[in-house]
Amino acid sequence: MSNQAAIHPADSHDRIRVYGARENNLKDVSVELPKRRLTAFTGVSGSGKSSLVFATIAAESQRLINETYSTFVQGFMPTLARPDVDLLDGVTTAILVDQQRMGADPRSTVGTATDANAMLRILFSRLGTPHVGTAKAFSFNVASVSGAGAVTFEKGGRTTKERRSFNVVGGMCPRCEGRGKVSDFDLTALYDSSKTLNEGALTIPGYSMDGWYGRIFGSGDFFDADTPIKDFSAKELDALLYQEPTKIKVDGINVTFEGLIPRIQKSMLVKDREAMQPHIRAFVDRAITFDTCPECEGTRLTALARSSKIRGISIADACQMQISDLAAWVADLEEPSVAPLLASLRDTLDSFVEIGLGYLSLDRPAGTLSGGESQRTKMIRHLGSSLTDVTYIFDEPSIGLHPHDIQRMNGLLLRLRDKGNTVLVVEHKPEMIRIADHVVDLGPAAGSGGGEICFEGTVAELEASDTVTGRHFGDRAALKETVRVATGAMEIRGASLNNLQDVDVDVPLGVLCAITGVAGSGKSSLIHGYVSKREGVIAVDQSPIKGSRRSNPATYTGVLDPIRTAFAKANGVKPALFSANSEGACPVCKGAGVIYTDLVMMAGVASVCDECEGRRYQADVLQYELGGGGSSAGSTAGTGTGKNIAEVLEMSITDAHAFFAGTSPAGAGAKVPKAAKILSRLVDVGVGYLTLGQPLTTLSGGERQRVKLAIAMSEDADVYVLDEPTTGLHLADVEQLLGVLDQLVDSGKSVIVIEHHQAVMAHADWIIDIGPGAGQQGGRVVFEGTPRELVTAASTLTAEHLADYVA
Repeated sequence: MSNQAAIHPADSHDRIRVYGARENNLKDVSVELPKRRLTAFTGVSGSGKSSLVFATIAAESQRLINETYSTFVQGFMPTLARPDVDLLDGVTTAILVDQQRMGADPRSTVGTATDANAMLRILFSRLGTPHVGTAKAFSFNVASVSGAGAVTFEKGGRTTKERRSFNVVGGMCPRCEGRGKVSDFDLTALYDSSKTLNEGALTIPGYSMDGWYGRIFGSGDFFDADTPIKDFSAKELDALLYQEPTKIKVDGINVTFEGLIPRIQKSMLVKDREAMQPHIRAFVDRAITFDTCPECEGTRLTALARSSKIRGISIADACQMQISDLAAWVADLEEPSVAPLLASLRDTLDSFVEIGLGYLSLDRPAGTLSGGESQRTKMIRHLGSSLTDVTYIFDEPSIGLHPHDIQRMNGLLLRLRDKGNTVLVVEHKPEMIRIADHVVDLGPAAGSGGGEICFEGTVAELEASDTVTGRHFGDRAALKETVRVATGAMEIRGASLNNLQDVDVDVPLGVLCAITGVAGSGKSSLIHGYVSKREGVIAVDQSPIKGSRRSNPATYTGVLDPIRTAFAKANGVKPALFSANSEGACPVCKGAGVIYTDLVMMAGVASVCDECEGRRYQADVLQYELGGGGSSAGSTAGTGTGKNIAEVLEMSITDAHAFFAGTSPAGAGAKVPKAAKILSRLVDVGVGYLTLGQPLTTLSGGERQRVKLAIAMSEDADVYVLDEPTTGLHLADVEQLLGVLDQLVDSGKSVIVIEHHQAVMAHADWIIDIGPGAGQQGGRVVFEGTPRELVTAASTLTAEHLADYVA
């Protein structure tokens, strides 16, 4: 009998087959991936890795799983469209572990996000002394409520009334409502007490004494507008700040007078911070202070919940402990009545330690975790899983990891594989790509220049291949021969936020300064806690770009505003005509370019609008053109020599920059300096291949980070703080990023980079290394000096890995 005949039919399905994938920029891609192996997907940022792995393989797996439920259940689930692919065969259940930050709800913590808190609450409700109630009594999300009254109901055909009462004992602190912090207004940010209202004492944006505000405040009903605020009586000051809405007459007109604080709360504080205009956001950051709740001392819990203890430890104490210490405490508890609960809690806490997050505490707000910490926190629920033949999909698991931590992450990925699972990893770091059994390289370029399979094979074959990844795989940045000299210093004294241990350090100005250290050592606490909020500092963090499918690089960066103005000026019409969200929008699709049909529990259908053919604008608007023949003022409507607004939005950022800078071939274009300046920044950070009208929802994580960096660079600041700017960057793109950072420093700016990438460390002028370990073992400055001095000293983990890198 031949070997072929001996193979059982069930054993022949050992590959995931993808044929004809066309999601986003993929160009009819076909690939076969080995099951129960670790496959790494490589390629430059924007080459199509996420489109293949997440938008095709993961999306189809999720859709097929959802279809196994009844249509009734599917009606309550998110509808997923079938990916644009001819055939997807051999796909298994996919579990995504992505970089999405956890929700920033103030009541969401590491404990609530991982079920560790739920298990602790049950534990204390069973073993805590004195006994104070059920698990709800230990939850800071449940408020204590009680009530009584008559209840009317039908019974046996008669209407009956009964008196009922209820009582729920919750653990939520009534003062801060389970947030651990109370907000207060810094009155010095609202007004200058030495001035009168008529002299412009109010320093709130938009509160001018020239308009209606001035007439209302100057009415004299509550205080004299010509008296300095410092001379107000207690009653007058209370009216200015807290007066409830009160009807008054001003010049015979009925108007409402309301105190400053309730008015600000209703007009400004109800908005999401990210949605505020920059000057409003700056005012809110200045005026609102968050202090630890004096009643619960930041624990979020009532005194009753904190009074119940196990071996002298309350649930608040347990949540504040470093998880590695908490794991040791739980390991010592022996109680047969709750043995299964204790076993599960121990497994969860041990997983935290194993994955390198033992330095966190369960009361750490989930919104403060970095992208890498969020991703590893999500991994915890999968580590002890008994499931096999599952496809685990990771999106750059090396993010936020020091080279020292990457070795541990590699071990976890291999463990998942060795249990019989398929592991797919989108990755840029050579240290993680090396452990792959199979590599798929996409490219050759980004955007429309990518979307093709450039290479499939082993890591050794990749290194020998003539692909962008292969050529750059062994890249090593050399230490600089000369470094810049600092022009000054930003002093930090007595820093003690989170795990920082009374740190004193001078951050040099006028140079490229790298802040290094293992994950959890205190880098972000030091810089974001004591540098980012200072005046003249702009910080670019890892928070995601917020935008709908109507948002695109043109609207998000603000470049569309000068473009619309230029179109309007050249054609003698209103700027609103050139907005797909305003007057110029196609009346049929309302400027979306596509028409969405909701099919309830089935995937919705998006069809290109027949009226505008996907161009989003009315036909009349597309007659107006700009540019042509080197004109800087544009051209007359419909001459055919320039570009209409839809054609401009279809241009790549590089081509649009040439068009608006007046450097297009054959003299075509229109000089719009404001637009050209913003576009030049986008080209500098390496996203010139994106089109102006490309929906933000289709951008990769690395592309979004660089768009944010371009916006920050266009703002006027003295100091730029960048939090892991190499996130999502291919090896070939890191060199371009270093060039951008050099440009900033050479123009007289100061750049502070929180970074794990050795190429950035080697290129820095100064390094501040935080450590030596994570959590309680970190929080100290273990080295200050040049990269060469760090390598020579070889006294820290960072020094070891940087020395290996540049050797």
